[in-house]
Amino acid sequence: MALDGILLHKIVPEIKASFPARIQKIYQISDTEVLFQLHGSAGKFQMLISCHSQYNRILLTKRSYPTPDEPGNFVMVLRKYLEGATLTDIVQADLDRWCTLSIRRHNNLGDLEDLSLVVELMGRYANLILVSKDQKIIDAMKRIPPFENSRRTIQPGADFHATPAQEKRNPFTDPIIESGKTLTQQFAGFSPFLSEIAELRMSSGQSFSSFMKEIDDSNQLYIANQNDEAVFHCVDLSCIGVCRSYPLFEGFDVLYYHKEEKARIKEISGDIYHVVTRALKHEKQKLPRLLKEYDEAKDCDRWNKYGELLYSWNVSDTKGQRSITLQDYETGKDIEVPLDPKLDGKKNAQRCYAKYGKLKKGQTYLSEQIRICENEIAYFEGLIEQLDQADFDTASEIREELIKGGYIDAHKNSRKRKRVKDNGPHITTIETPEGISISFGRNNLQNEALTFHHARKTDTWLHAKDYHGAHVVIHDPNPDEATLRLAANIAAYFSNGRSSSSVPVNWCAVSSLKKIPGAKPGMVQLGSYRTIYIDPDPELLAAAGIAVD
Repeated sequence: MALDGILLHKIVPEIKASFPARIQKIYQISDTEVLFQLHGSAGKFQMLISCHSQYNRILLTKRSYPTPDEPGNFVMVLRKYLEGATLTDIVQADLDRWCTLSIRRHNNLGDLEDLSLVVELMGRYANLILVSKDQKIIDAMKRIPPFENSRRTIQPGADFHATPAQEKRNPFTDPIIESGKTLTQQFAGFSPFLSEIAELRMSSGQSFSSFMKEIDDSNQLYIANQNDEAVFHCVDLSCIGVCRSYPLFEGFDVLYYHKEEKARIKEISGDIYHVVTRALKHEKQKLPRLLKEYDEAKDCDRWNKYGELLYSWNVSDTKGQRSITLQDYETGKDIEVPLDPKLDGKKNAQRCYAKYGKLKKGQTYLSEQIRICENEIAYFEGLIEQLDQADFDTASEIREELIKGGYIDAHKNSRKRKRVKDNGPHITTIETPEGISISFGRNNLQNEALTFHHARKTDTWLHAKDYHGAHVVIHDPNPDEATLRLAANIAAYFSNGRSSSSVPVNWCAVSSLKKIPGAKPGMVQLGSYRTIYIDPDPELLAAAGIAVD
């Protein structure tokens, strides 16, 4: 669901209140997102502009965003023209889904120059366009050549033509409803979703003018679920179900931060998913072949029997034959012995004994290979689960882990790779109201560091039983029940059992853990432990200050 003109009408004044502001830094944090670090009268703040087809928006944000080591071409143009410049104003085009940021800067000669940054938030046509004072396009995030759109070319040097205004009425100044037309057809800025909410409200007795006044007075973003999809607007959505309200910009961060984070992980830290899923597919295809070979190897005794029969019956002339039937001297039954037609009886007997020896030795080798393959499958399945729940730092550490394991070339795309900081894995720690610290890891390196380097022997350790997931440590030898249940919730939620109920979580003292020699990072062996069953509760984690999807 994309924002509409009415919602943009609420956003623009909130941003304008922070102007004038000086542009200090500009980062393109993904293919469709640009982050401006600004400094105004109220201090430093950030403005995010997203031209994503679904998540397009403009807002002020306090979130921390990863930045690529090497900027793209468009952000280099923005830096050239805009860093050090001043944002002076922002104006929405009537109630359309686009607005213009006015910028004043000193050019190379030191003269003042006015530029415009046009922010178009129109679904898959969303774009960010830098325009000169004489309405020439300097550059755009999404260039549109003439052969794609002859009526509106978006290319450097082309004339800028604003999106044509819609011939619709302003619902704030002219709230008279015409019969026979939907609200979307009559009023500017109305999306089909907002029209649906307004009609539901009016069917319950609310007037359209009071509905518009509610929008005008609102400074909140309301989020609800409709048909398993998040819907939002600046009016209460209780008419369609349970909804939550947030301050306007915070609500957008709640909606989109984690959704777009997955895209940023792939773009900035490389396509880790591709490497892991390809390796997992390879191991899953390999395992059935190993199992089949092992079953054949377990049947090695028959080849020993074939050799004994060939020697016992003194078979000599077998050239040209592919099999021979001999009587088993122990059971009296006839046994068909396979032969190599190129060999005589003695050579065939030697061949049978050699195959018996090979298969006998192969059982040990194949059983070890099966164990390794099964461990690799479990390892990669765990990595996929960690990537599904990862933030940028966690994904970067997973990449480092894959490099150390030899799954990724350390020099491949090394210039584009953001290195993990030298201060070690990013272990998350929270503090309960009782003053007890709880730490947890979200990937193998974090789990390894937490369990074997940061935790004390007397601390309490938790992990979801039979699931890939987080290691959780309560920095207390005897936690109370509330603390234990919170830690168990963390272990259950940050595992691939998060969508289950009654997830078993094992807990014990750290001193009961042993590191498995030669195992992957984060693998442990438990001594004595106890188990608690927990229903993962994201609201409990959010109340404890833990970011959840």
